[in-house]
Amino acid sequence: MARAIWTGSLSFGLVNIPIEVHTAVRDHRPHFRLLHAKDRSPINFERVCQKDRKTVAWEDLVKGYEYEKGRFVVLTKEDFETAAIEKTRRIDVLDFVETDAIDDRYFDKPYYLTAKKGGEAAYALLREAMNEAGRIGIAKFVMRETQHLAAIEGIGEALVLSTLRFADELVDTSSLTFPSGKNLKKADLSMARMLVENLAAEWDPAKYADDYQENLMRVIKAKMKGKEPDLVVEERSRDSNVIDLMERLRQSLDQSGSRRGAKKVTRSKARKTPARARRTRRTAVA
Repeated sequence: MARAIWTGSLSFGLVNIPIEVHTAVRDHRPHFRLLHAKDRSPINFERVCQKDRKTVAWEDLVKGYEYEKGRFVVLTKEDFETAAIEKTRRIDVLDFVETDAIDDRYFDKPYYLTAKKGGEAAYALLREAMNEAGRIGIAKFVMRETQHLAAIEGIGEALVLSTLRFADELVDTSSLTFPSGKNLKKADLSMARMLVENLAAEWDPAKYADDYQENLMRVIKAKMKGKEPDLVVEERSRDSNVIDLMERLRQSLDQSGSRRGAKKVTRSKARKTPARARRTRRTAVA
């Protein structure tokens, strides 16, 4: 059984559900170490003082906040304890908001919540109640010395907790410029929409692979065996030259139409699933 990274309770009102938090994503990308090119020995990094260029021991380090270039305020362990909020083993649900109310930019990393013994019925009851109401819980909790904002929603049989970014973490877009759609030609918009609709498909996360990482692992395995790698080739050629938009759209429609001719017949026969009240969004939790 997978090991929980956090245990405690999910709390709302006077209700406390004993739960465990499990990671919902995994990092399987290759990781690398820096080596000395001469003898391929791993490189270690030292803590060197910029002033006297000498190595500093861990016990001689303090934490400082740089409030202007080269000037610091030193914080002690007691300072951090003073600022710390109450450490609890609770995920406190503060509000239940509409499912579509949260801008996707706020979502960060998903986790699975599982029910501990004795909390199964309350867990299922909360999940179904939120789904029927079309709402998700907004909560706060402390994990690894840091307070997190989170959204809790029912996805399938699971309650999924996604950490959220706080409002001040999003970049203000007022200093950015985005193209206006006021002067678009109807013909151009119609052609572009035809292309979008012609490439319409059901969301299937399994069909999208990380070709770069796959190629990188093939290169690594081939080098281990002293062979040439058999690489994944990009299916579509990319032209970096700027050309007439309408001509490019027509070409895209011709290409996508020929690729999708047979698929349309298959799709029309497939059983359609009823539309869900909540949106399907963000990352697929695996």
